[in-house]
Amino acid sequence: MPNIRSAKKALKQNLRKRKINLRVKNKMKKVIKDLNSLSRKLEKSTEKITDENMKELQAGLKMAYKAIDKTAKKKILKKNTASRKKSKLAKKINALEKKAKK
Repeated sequence: MPNIRSAKKALKQNLRKRKINLRVKNKMKKVIKDLNSLSRKLEKSTEKITDENMKELQAGLKMAYKAIDKTAKKKILKKNTASRKKSKLAKKINALEKKAKK
């Protein structure tokens, strides 16, 4: 526990910022998790992937990009980490699109 007044103030600020950062990071993780579960569900499905499903995936990808970019802008994630996450998601969605076209 800090004894100096400025250290006490810094501790309060750090706790407040940590709370905000965790909220943003968890929101990003939830959006990515939802997108991954949707894509997994479509991969495992025996039915053909429809245009409606692809539109839903594209909308999910757009939301994931937005969440990742916001997290990177606030410097919660590093720029390259954000880029890597976006690339990984795009690869997965593109693979599903190719599968749908066949």
